[in-house]
Amino acid sequence: MFYFRTASGKEVDFILESRDGKLTGIEVKFSESVQNKDFEGLRELSKLTGKRFKSGYVLYTGNRVVPFGENLFTLPLSAFPGIK
Repeated sequence: MFYFRTASGKEVDFILESRDGKLTGIEVKFSESVQNKDFEGLRELSKLTGKRFKSGYVLYTGNRVVPFGENLFTLPLSAFPGIK
């Protein structure tokens, strides 16, 4: 598990790397809504890592899975048992 931050301040809270080298980025927002700008760090990570980037998620307090581009999605925190 890693994190990512550029000199310009784009960041991803968690990066998971699978055994085959594929990367999944996770950004956590304690908000009921997500905006396009919340994916800036994930998009930058995808750009820099190319084919290694598998998917990116913004975890939030809303209740819907919403696509925000290729392999980018919102994911409700309520999808995880025990988190409200």
